[in-house]
Amino acid sequence: MTELHIGLILPDVLGTYGDDGNALVLRQRARMRGLSAEIHTVKLGEAVPTGLDVYTLGGGEDTAQILAAEHLLADGGLSRAAEAGRPILAICAGLQVLGESFRAGGRVVDGLGLIDATTTALHKRAIGEVTSTPTRAGLTADLTEPLTGFENHMGATVLGPGAAPLGTVRRGMGNCDRHGAEGLPDADAQTSAEGAVQGSVVATYMHGPVLARNPQLADLLLARAMGIAPVELEPLDIPVVDKLRAERLG
Repeated sequence: MTELHIGLILPDVLGTYGDDGNALVLRQRARMRGLSAEIHTVKLGEAVPTGLDVYTLGGGEDTAQILAAEHLLADGGLSRAAEAGRPILAICAGLQVLGESFRAGGRVVDGLGLIDATTTALHKRAIGEVTSTPTRAGLTADLTEPLTGFENHMGATVLGPGAAPLGTVRRGMGNCDRHGAEGLPDADAQTSAEGAVQGSVVATYMHGPVLARNPQLADLLLARAMGIAPVELEPLDIPVVDKLRAERLG
């Protein structure tokens, strides 16, 4: 591969929480290894190219989320990229949009169906630090380090048999999958699922941006985009990232 093409999908509507930074992290980690890498921004109303190497989606509010789902369903480009096995990272509202359906604006909205998941509404917002142990499901089999992020959502996401959790929550709420719209519950939440993995899609409620806080996950997506194993990537020594992780995980 001579150049890495990174898709930043609908940052004008799914860019509320700084998740655009995930595309920047992918680009920088590629460039630090001497690989030419470019970000291709796709805005609302524009077609999603199907031949990019990796795609990222972020979070947003109800109205923006509905607009994103309607556009991506009508366009079909992201679904075709998933069918071709292109890695896709989806955050928060992005996770819900890629599911079967989600609740927003007081109604149930159809998602893209790339993740076997449905999302209803919580009575109380899930907000704060979240830490999970990776399940190592599907394409995340090489993940060995704890995952860390910041969650801020009103969604209760239940995974169907076609999807696996990205992680098992040790701190925070995660998908709130065991509790649905019943509100925030007791300590049983600590064993709930966080995120989802299905096919070439990795989805999570973790902001941060998640790839800045979890470099192993970033490199896994880079390796998948490049068609190589993660162990084939040249290691990067970035002390400030190690310090950040130690603080967050501590």
